[in-house]
Amino acid sequence: MKVKIQSIHFDADRKLLDFTEEKVSKLSHFYDGIIGGEVFLRLDKSSTDENKVAEIKLMIPGNDLFAKRQCRTFEEAVDTSIEALARQVKRHKDKLRNL
Repeated sequence: MKVKIQSIHFDADRKLLDFTEEKVSKLSHFYDGIIGGEVFLRLDKSSTDENKVAEIKLMIPGNDLFAKRQCRTFEEAVDTSIEALARQVKRHKDKLRNL
């Protein structure tokens, strides 16, 4: 699976990019049909501490899955987005099985 990561309004360090790519790649354990993924890491202009946004889009045959989370750290935002996508991938796989 090919993962494309973009950081918006900041320059992401190698550690964050590796962490994100590793987490997204683990989604292929749930479903082999994932074609690729796009990750957008963005700094939001808000006055709160929770200004780090992770948007993840997974391309699968038939449609795309998407999750967006805003948290205190990029790692936390990526983790919670991955959890949401894991549920979506499992649900999609169950739908395919029941056809």
